[in-house]
Amino acid sequence: MKLLRLIPSNTNIDFLSIKKFAFLFSILVISGTFLSLFLNNLNYGIDFKGGILLEVRAKNYEKSNINELRNKVLTLKAGEISIQKFGKEGDYLIRIQKQEGDQKQQIAMIEKVKLLIDNDYSIRRSEFVGPTVGDELKIAGIYAVSLSLLAIMVYIWFRFEWQFSIAAIIALIHDVISTIGLFSFLQLEFNLATIAAILTTAGYSINDTVVIFDRVRENLRRYKSKDHYYIYNKSINETLSRTVITSVTTLIALFIIFFFGGAVLSDFALAMIWGVLIGTFSSIFVAVSILTFFDINKGEKVEDQSNVPEYERDN
Repeated sequence: MKLLRLIPSNTNIDFLSIKKFAFLFSILVISGTFLSLFLNNLNYGIDFKGGILLEVRAKNYEKSNINELRNKVLTLKAGEISIQKFGKEGDYLIRIQKQEGDQKQQIAMIEKVKLLIDNDYSIRRSEFVGPTVGDELKIAGIYAVSLSLLAIMVYIWFRFEWQFSIAAIIALIHDVISTIGLFSFLQLEFNLATIAAILTTAGYSINDTVVIFDRVRENLRRYKSKDHYYIYNKSINETLSRTVITSVTTLIALFIIFFFGGAVLSDFALAMIWGVLIGTFSSIFVAVSILTFFDINKGEKVEDQSNVPEYERDN
């Protein structure tokens, strides 16, 4: 019985021939990110900028109306207010800016909202995050991303060579910045879930990159008479089937979460979808392409080629 293959085993695509266009695309994405951050900044969620969050459910969802709910809450004159649909029909998220004063004033505002909508809505969750905690979470998020990138760089350095480490970390920074740019450009809420998505994206991307780097290292030792350009292209093609299958299966799950997971998970899923796409792109067109700028030592020749097809052996 023949196995289903998304990518033929004898694929021979010259990926590196378009590395200049790939670099141009990456430069445009990164430049667009910084431009968007300069013009729009990030739409920080309550985790980072502080404020009040209420999750409410209509007692009769058929009669619930988001505009009517918004007009009710606006009568409190609590400052900036955001209301959006959430989860099931009749579920809403109410965000209110931090009120002047200490925690007592925040609790008092939550109670006012409860009294105002008590007849038509039930309160399922209420939270308050102060600006000091929000600033601490921002710093913690920056540390988390930075330390994870540093740890990955050190790991790649020890496992391969320093050239591989530099290529991997540039590709990862490319993925992280572009994901932040997506949230800035679309003005999606940037919160702790987004940080989790960024770290997960980095883990997915480096896993894909390490698989290709492993094959590059093997082929550098196996094909001594071949130039680096040939070896890099061959390594990408040999791991392409695995890369595509992993990406496709992951994307299937993420699209299901995006469309059916509700409002809370949709932004996280979108960040992950972008992360899988840009991570796959960077593993092939950024990480490996950067290796072409280094003169990497091929090491000792691998003598055992018994598992290599005859037409691929180095003569």
